[in-house]
Amino acid sequence: MAGSSAGVDCSALRPFARRLQAFYYTIAFYLCLAIFGVSCLIWSIPAGLLRPLLPRRIGEPIGQFGIMAGFRWSLWLLRVAGLLRVDLSPLDRLRDERGIVLACNHPTMMDAVLLISRLPRVVCITKASLWNNLFLGGGIRLAGYLPNDAPVPMIRRAAEAVREGRQLMIFPEGSRTAHPPLDPFHRSFAVMARAAGAPVQTVLIEADSPYLRKGWPLLRQPALPIVFRLRVGERFDVGTDSAAFVHRLEAYFRAELPPSSGRSSV
Repeated sequence: MAGSSAGVDCSALRPFARRLQAFYYTIAFYLCLAIFGVSCLIWSIPAGLLRPLLPRRIGEPIGQFGIMAGFRWSLWLLRVAGLLRVDLSPLDRLRDERGIVLACNHPTMMDAVLLISRLPRVVCITKASLWNNLFLGGGIRLAGYLPNDAPVPMIRRAAEAVREGRQLMIFPEGSRTAHPPLDPFHRSFAVMARAAGAPVQTVLIEADSPYLRKGWPLLRQPALPIVFRLRVGERFDVGTDSAAFVHRLEAYFRAELPPSSGRSSV
């Protein structure tokens, strides 16, 4: 009798454990989102006020460092909470590189956050609408990020940033991948790299979650934890034929990314 009463039916506890885990993930997910939003706001407002007061050579490094630190803190919080699994250490070999173009595939909106959190001198091309975003606009302007609303000035400024020793991060697909594992590449990134006379360093990103893919809302909770894998790939020279280089780089990414990379329904 004593032996039978000591036994525990583990199968009866499993549904409760799953419900408890689901409840934890929901609370942690929305709490981390709220903290991320507040953190962005706390930096964006003073950064926007500092931009007209500081010369570019001083303001931009401060702005880039501020965004890097904020993203690093937010990712640390996600990892501690058990919501995110990713090893960003492969990016450390690029940390001190100067005057290069980083070409990355773009499965989710989190890609830029992952890379910027590890690299302190990154300049990005952003949607022009983000410049007026309350949560991100001030930091983006201070960091010297480039709006995508004027192609010729954008290419000129991007080339200038690379020549100054910055790392230009671009997504050759132009936007988040609509047809995984990869969308066709645009030519503009090769024009910028060629104008700067800079090598193109590839970074390959694989995501097991549909969170923040094209069409996925920010506040819609995915299955957790989210898992990313990042690899530093080969480095390329643009050469004299930009169109041929674009085809060569796209073929490289398609060969390196698994066919199922990022495949999930939205």
